[in-house]
Amino acid sequence: MIHLRLIVPRAVRDAVVAFLRADPRVTHVVVIPDAAVQPDGDLVLVDVAREAVTDVLEHLRDLGLDDRGAVAMETVDAAPSVHAVAAEAAAPGSPDDGIVWDLVAERAEADARSSWSFYAFLCLATMIASVAVVTDSPVLVVGAMVVGPEFGPVVALAYGIVMRRGRLVRDALALLGLGFAAAIAVTAVAALVVRAAGWVEPADLAAPRPLTAFIWRPDEWSVVVALLAGFAGVLSLTAGRSNALVGVFISVTTVPAAGNLALAVALWVPEEIGGSALQLAVNLVGLTVAGTLLLAVQRALTRRTAPRSQPATAPAAP
Repeated sequence: MIHLRLIVPRAVRDAVVAFLRADPRVTHVVVIPDAAVQPDGDLVLVDVAREAVTDVLEHLRDLGLDDRGAVAMETVDAAPSVHAVAAEAAAPGSPDDGIVWDLVAERAEADARSSWSFYAFLCLATMIASVAVVTDSPVLVVGAMVVGPEFGPVVALAYGIVMRRGRLVRDALALLGLGFAAAIAVTAVAALVVRAAGWVEPADLAAPRPLTAFIWRPDEWSVVVALLAGFAGVLSLTAGRSNALVGVFISVTTVPAAGNLALAVALWVPEEIGGSALQLAVNLVGLTVAGTLLLAVQRALTRRTAPRSQPATAPAAP
């Protein structure tokens, strides 16, 4: 279930409440008159079956709630009520398959927004990856993958492409480009410092690394894994299974490749520069392509299967 908190202007209150009460996929309707002051209106609380949320929100927009009121959403972890069970039964399909496109859009907008925390996490993850390369430690490689925040902008990029939102595409591309450039530069400077301290030499990077050499040696399996990870990551987000994202994070070598690239540049090991850059590009492109394809298919399917009942007619605004 998804909980909706609505601020409903008085001019459309009757139409909104009538629609919510008539829709069998909506339950636990609570109306608190004159409770809202910004914007002004009544507070309406409802629970909606997850797979029906997008359709219900479209009806509310048809009634003018978007322009004159407000909507907030949150996931309900449990709703042990016969009314909730009936609402779920009235909504076709499984709740796990229900896509709340407004939540996906909000997540994409947030993940494409530049922040110090994004740059900090990406720099830290890339530096952890560089240590993993020097020590040939797969454990640290996994740690770097988990810390890296790059999957968010990748999904935002895919969503922007599917929904044809040019600004979102530009923001996501800029964040990915600037983020990896900053992370590689910071890691390269750190590598120069530790090299000056005598902790690492070019020979350490060029030496055999049986456990981490794959980082700078992309092959056909790199493409396959990137595509599969992209599908899995987007599916976990649209299905509300964010716990599955951890598995996605530790399956692609974007951050490890960036760490290897930074070391190769700082220590000047040319034979690993091209391979690391290609591995990074393969993973980012593969994730984006897979995410775009899956979002496009999901969008087409939900448009085809979503029920559309006629909302009540809103009275004219005074």
